[in-house]
Parts: sequence; structure tokens; C-alpha cells
Amino acid sequence: MAAPPQLQTLLLAVNALLRKRRYHAALAVLKGFRNGAVYGVKIRAPHALVMTFLFRSGSLQEKLRAILQATYTHSRNLAYFVFTYKGLYALQSHVQGKTNQVHPFLAAFIGGFLIFGENNNINSQISMYLLSRVLFALCRLGIEKGYIPEPKRDSFRVFTGVLWGLVLWLFEYHRSTLQPSLQSSMTYLYEDSNVWHDISDFLIYNKSHPSK
Repeated sequence: MAAPPQLQTLLLAVNALLRKRRYHAALAVLKGFRNGAVYGVKIRAPHALVMTFLFRSGSLQEKLRAILQATYTHSRNLAYFVFTYKGLYALQSHVQGKTNQVHPFLAAFIGGFLIFGENNNINSQISMYLLSRVLFALCRLGIEKGYIPEPKRDSFRVFTGVLWGLVLWLFEYHRSTLQPSLQSSMTYLYEDSNVWHDISDFLIYNKSHPSK
């Protein structure tokens, strides 16, 4: 079924506007907002679904509400951040007539400060995710620039050994310093596996159901 002539005319006008280079920077900011919102849903919804049903107690309604709230918060914050970052980046480039390496840092710093600055579980998880990757990237950059000597052989096994040693030490002796989601995961793996009563909570369930 063909679209009405008025709708076809409107679509042609919108497509013509989207192709104009003079509006590219502003339109890129809007699409960045869209992509941030969609990506936030794609990332958070599966994670919240799994973590909520694995570790959260409460009714089905409460669990679904928690999943929707976490997904909405992640999606909203990411959309706002991309919008802010791209807008400030474009503004700096427009004002100075060119781009330089300080522009993305300043734009992202302001966006991160304003949007991800609240200390909550979601923002904390996102920051920890970024931190590990930033440290990896900075080490690689240091090697590329010659500031850090390139390892003679692959040191990944040593790195992972130290990493796992530290996280289990923190879990056993300084648990409160770890993120709540990581505490829950490690409790399930390393503490709950120490307790069982019969075959049901040894193989089928993690914990035995209370008798009715």
C-alpha cells in the first residue's frame, strides 16, 4: 500500500534536509542521542535481567520494575552523555575553526561530570568498565610511544594471576571495598558452594527452599 502523497512529500523534505552538509554537526548530535538511548537499552536490559533474577529477592513485579528502572537509567544517561559530548565537541571546533586533542577530553569531562557524576550502582559499573579499558589502552599507548619498554614475552598470564589474586584477597578480607554486584557474584561462586543439605541444593538449586 502506497503512502499518502502528503507523507511522501514530507519524507522527501526530511531526507533532503538530512543530506545538507550545513546541518551535519547538529544532526549528528541528535543521532548521537538516539544511538546512546538504543545502545543503553541493548547493554543494560540483558545484564539487569540476568543479575536481577539470579541475585535479587522479591516478587516478580518488583524484579521487573528493577529491570526497567536500571535499563531506563542507563539508556537515559548514555543518551544525555553522547548528546552533550558531541555538542560540546562540535562547539569547540566551530569556535576555534579546527579540532585538537584537548577538545574530546574537555567535552567528555564536562559530560561525565554532569551526567555520570552521581555515585550510584549503574554509574559505578560503567566507570569500572571504562577504567579497566582505559588502563589497558594507556599501557599500549605508552609502549607505542616508547615510554614503557615493550615486554620481551607475553605477560598476560602474570597479569591475570595478579588480578585474580587481588580480587579474591579483597573478597575474603576486605569485601566491603568491592562493588555490590561483584560481591553478589563472588558470594554465589565461592561461599554458597560451601553449603548444601541434600541432592536438591547440591546439584539442582543453589539454596534449599524453605519447607512449607
